[in-house]
Amino acid sequence: MSASENTGRVTASVNFLAGEIVDRLVAGAERYRVSVSRGSLGELLIDAGARVAGGIDVGLLLTEICMGGLGKVTLSHAPGAAKWPFWLTVASNDPVVACLASQYAGWSLSHEKFFALGSGPGRAQARVEKLFEELTYTDKADRVTIVLESAKPPPPEVVTKVAEKSGVSPEKVAFVYAPTHSLAGSVQVVGRVLEVALHKAHELHFPLDNIIDGIATAPLSPPHPDFVKAMGRTNDAIIYAGRAHLFVKGPADAAKALAEKLPSHNSRDYGQPFADIFKAYDYDFYK
Repeated sequence: MSASENTGRVTASVNFLAGEIVDRLVAGAERYRVSVSRGSLGELLIDAGARVAGGIDVGLLLTEICMGGLGKVTLSHAPGAAKWPFWLTVASNDPVVACLASQYAGWSLSHEKFFALGSGPGRAQARVEKLFEELTYTDKADRVTIVLESAKPPPPEVVTKVAEKSGVSPEKVAFVYAPTHSLAGSVQVVGRVLEVALHKAHELHFPLDNIIDGIATAPLSPPHPDFVKAMGRTNDAIIYAGRAHLFVKGPADAAKALAEKLPSHNSRDYGQPFADIFKAYDYDFYK
């Protein structure tokens, strides 16, 4: 168990909980249409959509892995949405840890021509990002999991880096990867709709320890083989159709201010397709 002062509660190890979901993927590899192998350093590699079919079910589990097992992700039908009728609902009763300490794709992992943004519970154990200067949650598990939005597995140099920063041996690291244009990849990006709300609340300097619970929904966008267009569709689903409800404590005026400032229509770029915005900022997510 790991103490999380942000929520005033004791939170189970996100790597332990995510590891249980990883075990389900390994045991049901044929059913889930994923590929399971070991890399040159003994690391566990799960291809969830690069050279395999994967699918929506895998995407739902992939999203829950990203959230460190602290989120529930479901798919349902929205009668009023004719063009994109199926919606993801993401909920967590520990959203700060689930979304910011685990799900947020904040770990830049690269070596030579390989580059991917790492998300998932391994981040909470490595704690290499500046964000963790503000998050008190720390995980300490005997194995860790990192999710990569990538069409290929990480090279040994990246595996070594993750293992060393996490304080475990390479064979205790699991990498689950899927490109954005895959079914699983597109599901897990749309599944960040609650995380986007948490990230915006953090950017607005709303006290994170005052965020108690959260639920959000966004339409499952149709995939596209082109990376930029796939990225555009998934992010447009969040920006222009996503809905988030954060349950907070504290002064009513602070909650009111958050509710007014949180919606994406406050952005100067609101109204433009995400693919165009992405291009305008040199394809740099952090800009």
